[in-house]
Amino acid sequence: MKDIPVMIGVLLAAAAPAPGHGCAPGPPGACAAMGPLRSIHAYLSGFHFYNGAPSRQLAAHHYCARVSPEVMQCVIYDSSDPDARLVGIEYIVSARLFRTFSAAERKLWHSHRFEVTSGQLVAPGLTEAAEKVLMKELVLTYGKTWQTWHVDRNGQAPLGIPQLLMGFTAEGQIDPGRVAARDREAGLSSAARKARRSDLPSGPIEPGADAWQRGDVLQLRIGPMQEVRPAVTTGPGAGPGPAPAGRRWW
Repeated sequence: MKDIPVMIGVLLAAAAPAPGHGCAPGPPGACAAMGPLRSIHAYLSGFHFYNGAPSRQLAAHHYCARVSPEVMQCVIYDSSDPDARLVGIEYIVSARLFRTFSAAERKLWHSHRFEVTSGQLVAPGLTEAAEKVLMKELVLTYGKTWQTWHVDRNGQAPLGIPQLLMGFTAEGQIDPGRVAARDREAGLSSAARKARRSDLPSGPIEPGADAWQRGDVLQLRIGPMQEVRPAVTTGPGAGPGPAPAGRRWW
């Protein structure tokens, strides 16, 4: 499977981050001292919605780095401004890796096919050619996204627990005003990108992704943790003892 490796190659070799969207090497105390943040080389602008609440739609500014040939990790901000709030994370995997996941795990992931082909997902700062190659690789990947700061409800502090987000899969789902506002701010045209991407691969979505479309909506909730009994580490009874009725060990 070549999707993630080729994508990273394009980003590192042919498409340096646009001003304000990357971190160049610098003296101690600047970028050179920022550890894993120095590996961030991709900036993607797109949109998500809360799983189970499709009207709660959010702009997502992804700053991504390679973890392995088939995995990328992205930190997500609510804008591309220097004072933007860190609001979530997204993991991106190849279709081949996604196919190895259990049925339960797949329900947490969304496809990227429509996000790419619709022009919703863009890479500001890249040349047309570099962005086209990048999108050709992204179109067949899958993402798992957690929102950690619910800025649509409280912009002052990151209250509550993380929530699972999903991606749009068809026309008419996203508020067109959000896309238009992003396009104006970034000085680009999603419609033009959609037209240029008409020849991108559009194979079937892997089974299990976008589970919300089948009415299978999962979301986190918080509650008391189950009791954990200290394990016995030696002797014939090694391991946790039997759980009392109504309990299970973690």
